Amino acid sequence: MNAKAPLAQTVGWTDLDVKAVDTVRVLAADAVEKVGNGHPGTAISLAPVAYLLYQNVLRHDPKDTHWLGRDRFVLSAGHSCLTQYIQLYLGGFGLELEDLQALRTWGSKTPGHPEYKHTAGVEITTGPLGQGLASAVGFAMAQRRERHLLDPDAAPGTSPFDHFTYVIASDGDLQEGVTSEASSIAGTQELGNLVVLWDDNHISIEGDTQIAFTEDVLARYEAYGWHVQFVDWTAGGEYREDVDALHAAIEAAKAVTDKPSFIGIRTLIAWPTPGKTDDHSSHGSKLGSDSIRGLKELLGFDPDQTFEVADDVLAHTRSLADRAAQARAAWQESFDAWAAANPERKALLDRLVAHELPADWESSLPVFPAGKAVATRAASGEVLSAVADALPELWGGSADLAGSNNTTMKGQPSFIPAKRSTHEFAGDEGGRTLHFGIREHGMGAILSGITLHGLTRAYGGTFLQFADYMRGSVRLAALMGVPSVYVWTHDSIGLGEDGPTHQPVEHLTALRAIPGLAVVRPADANETAQAWKAVLEHRDGPVGLILTRQNVPTFPRGEEGFAGAEGVAKGAYVLLEASTGSPEVILIGTGSEVQLAVEAREVLEAAGVPTRVVSAPSLEWFAAQDDEYRESVLPSAVRARVSVEAGIALSWHKIVGDAGRTVSLEHFGASADYQTLYREFGITSEAVVAAAHESIAAARGDAAPSATAATPTATGTGDQQG
Repeated sequence: MNAKAPLAQTVGWTDLDVKAVDTVRVLAADAVEKVGNGHPGTAISLAPVAYLLYQNVLRHDPKDTHWLGRDRFVLSAGHSCLTQYIQLYLGGFGLELEDLQALRTWGSKTPGHPEYKHTAGVEITTGPLGQGLASAVGFAMAQRRERHLLDPDAAPGTSPFDHFTYVIASDGDLQEGVTSEASSIAGTQELGNLVVLWDDNHISIEGDTQIAFTEDVLARYEAYGWHVQFVDWTAGGEYREDVDALHAAIEAAKAVTDKPSFIGIRTLIAWPTPGKTDDHSSHGSKLGSDSIRGLKELLGFDPDQTFEVADDVLAHTRSLADRAAQARAAWQESFDAWAAANPERKALLDRLVAHELPADWESSLPVFPAGKAVATRAASGEVLSAVADALPELWGGSADLAGSNNTTMKGQPSFIPAKRSTHEFAGDEGGRTLHFGIREHGMGAILSGITLHGLTRAYGGTFLQFADYMRGSVRLAALMGVPSVYVWTHDSIGLGEDGPTHQPVEHLTALRAIPGLAVVRPADANETAQAWKAVLEHRDGPVGLILTRQNVPTFPRGEEGFAGAEGVAKGAYVLLEASTGSPEVILIGTGSEVQLAVEAREVLEAAGVPTRVVSAPSLEWFAAQDDEYRESVLPSAVRARVSVEAGIALSWHKIVGDAGRTVSLEHFGASADYQTLYREFGITSEAVVAAAHESIAAARGDAAPSATAATPTATGTGDQQG
């Protein structure tokens, strides 16, 4: 055979291991060929890397993919899904040969990219490049926080809560900016429990990466503060898969406890496939029958068979379960000793594993008195500080906007190496206040990793305008159903003088367009407290809390006709009922504009128009209620409806219906104090009153002028439109 077998003497591989690695290669080729599309090349050349990880390095249990003591593995190069799927099959994690044969087809366990909750053994959905590596930083951060929460005094490496996160990343992952953001944070955090293996094959879809990717990656990671090694399988002019050298590098990486580790591996994509090795055509296309036949002949497989797996190979690889059982037994002994010595922390762990909140935790929520105007961002900050002691699993921070986002729990130390403490923020490796720096996208991915790790709940803050910078991570969190919490403040033109570059206009609608993401925009301080309560009591997906910079009135709950704020959990509720109990028009608002609906109601009621005010902080939560409840809030018989929100109206047309009107902002903002902006742009109670009269007329079928057309301007800011 011309292709030399992997060099794996110190690792202890036998001929069966080598045959198993070659089996991986032909399975990858056959699976893509069968479906007609996919990414075979990387899976073929990374066969020994993935096999080494799954069979020799990772601490995991094929019989229990949720085992608390497991290492985490993240395939950031998610397009090469077969790199993971084949190992899950060989190792006995739940996939069988027919699952590989069903690659990328309807209803299979083997979709085109690994998907969380879809395939046993997959820790995270990695589709867009860079997301996996960035989220893995969150996994590593969560492990450190959990360890300090549960077993802070154990010597390094001796706790049952010590483990590693391993990543396989591609050239494409490292070109995405999100990995740069997260990798920089990882270096600052000195995450010695994170090991990244970079497949340096110089190939992307457009061919040789030298056309777009030429920096010294190893030097870049050294500059981030990582421990860096390089294993070159092309050294000496003859390609040889030196598994021993790679294993030694991994062991060296594990020994470095004060830095994350980065191991570059120089490979040739699709090696040793005839005609396809080191060729970009093998990256994202099937290899073709001739090349596959040549590969099988070269490796000693029957070229006329497909999906050939020898019985002795499968028996050998699935003996992983026996080795895993031994490792788990040793871990269990350590865990049992910890549990016996720490009954209170064991009780906390049990609660965290069950994702349960402590009894009566909600009593720690603050209640805000009426009569004082409070910005909802400030109210949110008070809520976080108030619940800190009751909920030690809750932690988070901001993308360098802590003072503006109000995301710092009072008195809580920062999550940083102690030597990096400043006079503004002091902390240690087990702290609670996160500092993401000005890295919104990396923050979003890290939040997903923290929460997916399993025991804690993380939040991260920035301005709503900058949610655009993290949209890729938010979308992926929604796809996975990860209950991350985003604190997005400065939610409208209400932020004032910073001007249109910082004033979100289309963002509420754009975020509401993401399936699975709940957008929650509370109207006052008590709605903010109830919004946090609802968020923390549910784990069915990510939530964006949309909060004001400017002060807004705190309504007199339970007095003067105002309902309590508990209705926030249902997405929308009747804040003020019509004086007759049967409204002629319904005014619906969110956030800072609910006060305009309240003011408009006074005018309309004085004019003899029975008017209901509905606060609708979350259209997603409201849509999830049953028909009876939704009808009780927005009765279909009342067609006269007005929505008021300082953003584009696209979200509201279905709510207000054919006779409804919208008071909205259909262009960019401007730089001025917020009172001027609301007045100049017509986001006023007077506008709501006028729209109500128009809607009533339209509902009656009377001729009436239409509301201002909800058509965004082509360009220009609010005071200088082009």
